[in-house]
Formats: sequence, structure tokens, C-alpha cells
Amino acid sequence: MGLDLIKLGNIMLIKLCGEFDLGAADYCRQEIDEKVRTEGAKDILFDLEKVTFIDSSGLGVILGRYRKAKESGGKVAISNANPRITKILELSGIMRLIPVYPTTSQALRFLGRGVG
Repeated sequence: MGLDLIKLGNIMLIKLCGEFDLGAADYCRQEIDEKVRTEGAKDILFDLEKVTFIDSSGLGVILGRYRKAKESGGKVAISNANPRITKILELSGIMRLIPVYPTTSQALRFLGRGVG
């Protein structure tokens, strides 16, 4: 599992790569929470373009960050999920809570950072 964390103003852009599963969940959770805390990001964007698989542990990381962001007045969005990952997000109910956008630019606009 690859993980890149990029701060864009008040937004933490989280680029994941590979399988977002039980083996990666704890590491990702710790890294994301630490970076969000130390960098002071309010909103979170999960870029799932390079995610090949996600299980309940990966979904749990996303939901946990959603809850934390919501408690502090922030927003969360997801971008670039392939059709299979999008279906999992839909079936899990996450899409009722977190908007999913086809591009990072659209998600950043939702989060309040105009792009382009």
C-alpha cells in the first residue's frame, strides 16, 4: 500500500495506491491522523485512483476520518474511484455520507478550493 499525504491549504489530499485492506489500515490510519493533526488540515480528500482493492478495514479508515473531520467542522470527499471501488462504496453506504467525484478537481471544488 502506497500512501502520499499532500496539504493543499486546509485540505489534506490522501493518495492511496494498491490494496487498502487489513494489512494497510492501521498504518494508514496512524499516518493520516498524525499528518492531519500536525499540519492542521480541516478537510480531507481521499484520491482512490490507484486503489485496486478495498475491504471493511479500508472503509473503516475512511469512515473514521469522516467522523473526525465532521466533529471539527470539516468535510471529506472521495475522488477517482474505479467502477469496482465505487460499487463497494455504494453498497457499504459510504456514498450516502461522503460525496464521490470522478475527478480530483471536482472534489477540490466541493471542498472549497477552486482548481483551474
